Amino acid sequence: MNLVQTRAAIPGRLLFGGDVGHRVFYGVLLALAVLVPLLNLAVPEGSALHLSTYTVTLMGKYLSYALLAIAVDLVWGYCGILSLGHTAFFALGGYAMGMYLMRQIGARGVYADPLLPDFMVFLNWKELPWYWHGFNHFALAMPLVVLAPGLLALVFGWFAFRSRVTGVYLSIITQALTYALLLAFFRNEMGFGGNNGLTDFKELLGFDLHHDATRVGLFLATVAALALGYAACRTITASRFGRVVLAIRDAESRTRFIGYRVESYKLWLFVFSAVLAGVAGALYVPQVGIINPSEFAPINSIEVVIWVAVGGRNTLYGAALGAVLVNFAKTWFTAAMPEVWLYALGLLFIVVTVFLPQGIVGFLRQRLGAAS
Repeated sequence: MNLVQTRAAIPGRLLFGGDVGHRVFYGVLLALAVLVPLLNLAVPEGSALHLSTYTVTLMGKYLSYALLAIAVDLVWGYCGILSLGHTAFFALGGYAMGMYLMRQIGARGVYADPLLPDFMVFLNWKELPWYWHGFNHFALAMPLVVLAPGLLALVFGWFAFRSRVTGVYLSIITQALTYALLLAFFRNEMGFGGNNGLTDFKELLGFDLHHDATRVGLFLATVAALALGYAACRTITASRFGRVVLAIRDAESRTRFIGYRVESYKLWLFVFSAVLAGVAGALYVPQVGIINPSEFAPINSIEVVIWVAVGGRNTLYGAALGAVLVNFAKTWFTAAMPEVWLYALGLLFIVVTVFLPQGIVGFLRQRLGAAS
């Protein structure tokens, strides 16, 4: 291949891979941050270009899922840890945000109790549980968005990785973890709303959650969090730490043999991934308007893995792409043919596994590379 052919082949190989793929991802986020507020707030409702607040909220939900998918790709695609329990960290971050939002309701609830949320009054609770104190202050509540999932991941990971639990056994244990939390949060005695969870939120930092401008603000916050989370993950994977993590994924025994403390690398990557998932959950709750124990359901964690597989493991932006595409399909199917969705999801996973083992991004890389 001569110099001219080499130069012509470079764009095809780099698109959806290398620096160009990362720049495309940032470019899409920047375009969304500019166009979505403009089309929602500045364009009149009667115009064909107007973007409804419902669509803005739906897009914000998709992007919070994209952040969760990136968190899973970080540990699965780069370290080989197939976690089937990351929705536990997502839900814990969501519950921390939900508890803050519930405390903001105050006397505006159905039972007009300034201290107790409505579900506690209904269940005849006499006083606020100790673990609810402080959630009426944003500065005290928000650290728990990262501390709750981070501490759980730290304790769980410390025992699991020190015991050298790997492969399918680790996946099963993570799934058991999220199922145990599902059962616990379903109990009314836990003080988290039981089956109904936390809902009927009114405001965030004094802003009405039902106002269009607040919805746009939450969308922009989600875009910013996704960009920062993606940048942090990319920094990690491009660093010396990231190269060691890749070595652990490809040859864990060899990496341990040459002197690296494999358990420490896996633990801290797992904790950071859990923190990202918690942030995603905290952004999800005020936009969707509810958090309940169903978020802990093991099937949700399996869906996240499918998002990453569909988009493309070991790419970060592929995981985000998979999350958006699969959830868009879910929205369409559950509205048009709700009984078909689970079959469609299963078929999608089979097709990707058999025909697109590297996901959509991997397929595009191969096609563009071949065309070049």
